[in-house]
Amino acid sequence: MVTKTATVYDVAERAGVSIATVSRVLRSPDAVRPSTRERVLDAVIALGYVPSGSARGLAERRTGVLGLYFPGFDAAEEAPPLDVLAAVADAPPFTVVRDAGQADAGHPPMLFLDEVLRGAELEAWKQGFVLMVGVGRDDPDRSTVRDMAGRVDGLVVLAGSVPDAVLDRLARRVPVVVLSGAARGDRHDHVSVSNAEAMAEVARLVVAQCAGRAPAYLDGPMDSPDGAERREGFLRAMSDLGIPTDDLMMMRGDFTRASGRRAAEELLDRGLPPAVVSANDQMALGMLEVLQAAGVKVPDDLLLTGFDGIDATTSCRPPLTTVRQPMIELGRAAVQVLARRLERSDDEPVHVRLPLEIVVRESSSPVR
Repeated sequence: MVTKTATVYDVAERAGVSIATVSRVLRSPDAVRPSTRERVLDAVIALGYVPSGSARGLAERRTGVLGLYFPGFDAAEEAPPLDVLAAVADAPPFTVVRDAGQADAGHPPMLFLDEVLRGAELEAWKQGFVLMVGVGRDDPDRSTVRDMAGRVDGLVVLAGSVPDAVLDRLARRVPVVVLSGAARGDRHDHVSVSNAEAMAEVARLVVAQCAGRAPAYLDGPMDSPDGAERREGFLRAMSDLGIPTDDLMMMRGDFTRASGRRAAEELLDRGLPPAVVSANDQMALGMLEVLQAAGVKVPDDLLLTGFDGIDATTSCRPPLTTVRQPMIELGRAAVQVLARRLERSDDEPVHVRLPLEIVVRESSSPVR
């Protein structure tokens, strides 16, 4: 026998109140008199009433879902092919591995976007939303983010992952918060960090350790807003210190370990500079692997720094000097700003800049 599902009308009739009162009790219980609230809640329990999210969404023209869109480049090239069904078909229930420090080599430490995602998920839950994540790798026509815009109440988009023209069109449908990268006169809300200022200070610290000699710079991809700000900060520091641009060794990477390894091979061919300032940790860690394998001692032969503050910077040897980003807080702040925009759509755009922390470790501090 099929049992009839209780509706809000059933609860209202049993409690002797209007359906509007039932809705207020369920959404803002403190706004209702205690005696009325108790009657409504007793009716909810007795009838086993569960509010319909889809019906509520239709009434409010809300989905209760926020979107987070990013390109998904971190370590993707290092992920091996995997056929899960084939892999487990004849596999034993467990294996025993003697850990020689490499048992988890296939599981990279938590990276920048993973941490941002954790923060966004946490804040979405606290704000009463579900988070939908879209990864736009190999998505040249941006169909993923356009599809997401039709399914969510608002979008958090990593700066540079969507062309400005597409972003402006999306913002006509749903509120958009741009994560990372400075505001450029647009009408979107922005959440970012002080990339240029922190990188400039790192560069000054490195030059001071190198007795004024010019370090090399391992740059990120040209289309990265964060990369552009960090490059700007490095070059500004060199200019302030009187180091000519022509004296700088500028190398190009793409924020992956693989590109850091390629840059290290280039250094070994061209000759070592006194230091390398890297635009992110992943590239610095890739470089460290190749340099150490070639017998280069960090920091005695070459100083090395990164940027982001991922977990792996503390476990490598030597530990890596880096700029620690508030990664979880970035995700949380982006969702907070988006939730605020949904409630206050006419407010002027906001630009939230979170502080950074320069963490000086052994990779940039040789023992004299």
